[in-house]
Amino acid sequence: MAASHWRRGARARKAALLVGMLPLLAPAEAVPGEPVWKVGLARAKITPEKPVFLIGYRRPPKPFEGVINDIFAKALALEDRQGRRGLLITTDLVGIQASVARRVCARVQEKSGLVEEQILLNSSHTHCGPLLSLDPGEISPPGKATPSPEEFRETVAYTKQLCDKLAEIAAEALSDLQPARLAWGTGTAPAFVVNRRKPGPKGIWLGANPDGPIDPAVAVLRVTAPGGELRAVVFGCACHSTAVSSRHNQICGDYPGFAQEYLETLHPGVQAMFMMGCGADAAPRPSGAVELARAHGASLGKEVGRVLQTELSPIRGPLQTRMQRVELPLRQFKSDDELKRLGLQNWILAWVAGQLMAIRRRGEKPPTHYSCPIALWQFGGDLTLVALPGETVVDYSILLRQRLGPDGIWVAGYNNDLFGYLPSARLLAEGGGIETMGLYYGGVGVFTPQVEEVVLDEVCRLAKLAGRPLPP
Repeated sequence: MAASHWRRGARARKAALLVGMLPLLAPAEAVPGEPVWKVGLARAKITPEKPVFLIGYRRPPKPFEGVINDIFAKALALEDRQGRRGLLITTDLVGIQASVARRVCARVQEKSGLVEEQILLNSSHTHCGPLLSLDPGEISPPGKATPSPEEFRETVAYTKQLCDKLAEIAAEALSDLQPARLAWGTGTAPAFVVNRRKPGPKGIWLGANPDGPIDPAVAVLRVTAPGGELRAVVFGCACHSTAVSSRHNQICGDYPGFAQEYLETLHPGVQAMFMMGCGADAAPRPSGAVELARAHGASLGKEVGRVLQTELSPIRGPLQTRMQRVELPLRQFKSDDELKRLGLQNWILAWVAGQLMAIRRRGEKPPTHYSCPIALWQFGGDLTLVALPGETVVDYSILLRQRLGPDGIWVAGYNNDLFGYLPSARLLAEGGGIETMGLYYGGVGVFTPQVEEVVLDEVCRLAKLAGRPLPP
């Protein structure tokens, strides 16, 4: 699929919709008389009980001051006819960094016996969610207010409680496994999804670029009981959760939270779960107010509701889960002068440059790579779910559809490790914006353009191992 098909416009959106709903050509298990899946569901409110610092914007140096709407973690456990299992946990958080994800996975493994490759942790990337940290020495994002020791203790306490809650809902979902049917399809992203890399006389910065690429697909996974009753819906959209502005120092799920609320009000008793796509370089427009976030959430919820009423493609087994840690290459700088020039580009890269200069002053060697997980779930011959880490830009959706074929594919970002932005070679060549800054959480550095090929090659390798037929 050419990149132009991913630009805004009715023709591009219609084409993407049709492509996304085509079944894979590989043979699949025939639909049996009884369900081939078991599905378990669970949820927990994760709104902090005590005020802690929020993350996502530069805010006043103080804990949050109220709650616009509660935030949640939700679990969906899958088991195919052969007993193979997978666990998806979605969270209304800016993201879960590696140190916290490791603790969550360890707790889940203790309670369930699952292994890491069977667990996906996806975050909605709301910029009005609580800061997570288990270690005061952990590198924190640039420009964020630093909690006092007492305030930091509250953050650590909340993070530990969160890890416990995620393990608890994982165990609850796995104990709730019931016969179910799965089906999926795609809708069209609402008009509020806009590329945010706006070219200007001084380069690229945050703005609205209607000519820039976006992922126009809204993926929808429907879970029904054997009799056809709707039990759950998992849906994805590739757009930053920044409809609520930085002046709101309050907990909020932003448009993904409101979209889930919309669907759960429309379908009482149903669990709605949002899975963030490759939306690092897309943002909601207009934005800046709670009312806009609510309206955008309703717009997305209506589209998901429409898709649920259409004839969706059944998902058959077996389930194959794959995960591999890859070494993503980082730029090497020869001198402080080179780092100072890097820092002149914007305040974020100035922070990165300062961190790297501090490493040099301590006589230590800057890191050459960053290790992170890439995951892939294969649902028979019907659907491939690619779960990429970090703040993933839209190019990965475009390029993976070219590499893997456009049929039966769902590409999600913000999984298992929020280390910072995962840029493409194109964006690194363009520079500007904030999507090219690289690591800001749990590590430090700037990616090289080769990062794109490393990611694409590993996804293709995992897809082949999982049984997806690749184009010649």
